[in-house]
Amino acid sequence: MKTYMAKPETVERKWYIVDATDVVLGRLSSQVASILRGKNKPTFTPHVDTGDYVIVINCEKVVLTGKKLEQKYYTYHTGYIGGLKQVQYKKIMNEKPEFAVHQAVKGMLPKNTLGRKMIKKLKVYAGSEHEHQAQCPIELKL
Repeated sequence: MKTYMAKPETVERKWYIVDATDVVLGRLSSQVASILRGKNKPTFTPHVDTGDYVIVINCEKVVLTGKKLEQKYYTYHTGYIGGLKQVQYKKIMNEKPEFAVHQAVKGMLPKNTLGRKMIKKLKVYAGSEHEHQAQCPIELKL
């Protein structure tokens, strides 16, 4: 019996829509990352991007458990000397919740060129409106 290896030109992609209302951020991002990677398909191949497109709506209503809104920080470096910055998640969730969801999913994908290809298939929106009706996305319950 031979092991099946998917080829990039034969991969069929679907569009899924996920409503993030009252869903915990970590659980949402791990399941979305799994779909982006293609691990929910029987044709999963580690070195080929077999994943589907995912649209996340209502990400401003996502939930952080415990005291993470006050205690969790997004840390980044500007590239200059002494340029280490920290932003509290309460501020991020108020100003740009799409960024928080995007970063959580990005952190769960591979850190290589394949992961950078996968994250481009994620579309995140703060409200319930999105511009992908033409793709006929399938609603996904998490």
